[in-house]
Amino acid sequence: MSGLISLLDDVAALARLAAASADDVAAGAAKASAKAAGVVIDDAAVTPQYVTGVSPKRELPMIWRIAKGSLINKLLIILPVLLVLSTFVPWLLTPLLMLGGAYLSYEGAHKIWDKLRGRHAERSAEPSQVRGKAAEDTVVRGAITTDFILSCEIMVISLNEVAAETLWTRAAILVVVGIGITVLVYGAVAVIVKMDDVGLAMTRRSAPASQRTGHLLVRAMPKVLTALSFIGTFAMLWVGGHILLVGMDELGLTLPYDLVHALEEPVHHLALIGPALAWLVNTFFSMVLGFLVGSVVVGVMKVLPLPGKH
Repeated sequence: MSGLISLLDDVAALARLAAASADDVAAGAAKASAKAAGVVIDDAAVTPQYVTGVSPKRELPMIWRIAKGSLINKLLIILPVLLVLSTFVPWLLTPLLMLGGAYLSYEGAHKIWDKLRGRHAERSAEPSQVRGKAAEDTVVRGAITTDFILSCEIMVISLNEVAAETLWTRAAILVVVGIGITVLVYGAVAVIVKMDDVGLAMTRRSAPASQRTGHLLVRAMPKVLTALSFIGTFAMLWVGGHILLVGMDELGLTLPYDLVHALEEPVHHLALIGPALAWLVNTFFSMVLGFLVGSVVVGVMKVLPLPGKH
């Protein structure tokens, strides 16, 4: 009987430990997610541009494919790599993240230079036979690649917030963060890109108020998607530039970060709007840095003899 009582005591202790661990994971996930919120917003702004102009029937399937790719990025690639690197070679995380920042900067700068040179219009005028599944696969791959960089920053920021936890607690927190943020981002993206269909359905109802709202949504959503595509391009530059700015500071090249911080400081203490203005200052100069670095990479990529380049 005493053995049974001891066993029950052990089970109760394990249950209390598991409950405490679950609380730690929940608290850690909330803390990490809040810290990564800025990148999550950028992710949500970047993604809709990949389904702009796509057939309405293919919008949700494409978003689902990108969301699955995002989960694979976070849980099967980034998570184990980050846990290994943070345990054995933590100094390598910053240079790897900066490579991702350079890639995001390149993507944003490439889109801007293409727009300035009219290349976007040329691509839009391509014959229909080059579109279809192959073109969709290319777009999805591009979206998943961009998501990979954004997911890396989300996961690294989250990891830094819970670095003091045990290995398994860190892993559990990153799993929760990865799944939660993916559902949040791509759920929001799905709602955004399908709002015009919701509006069309509302125009067919008998209630005048529903019809007016429906017509408003139908007219507004193309403009909203175009605006999000525009914002997404600059979000790439901001996120990429900010990664580079912080990374240079951590590697000892402190001058750029110190200059931006010095420009932030005078407005930071203003009543009410100070923090928002400081954020805008940081965002602007991060975008400038991202555009400059991205433009350099665009130039290098033009010169390099890459496979398939004519």
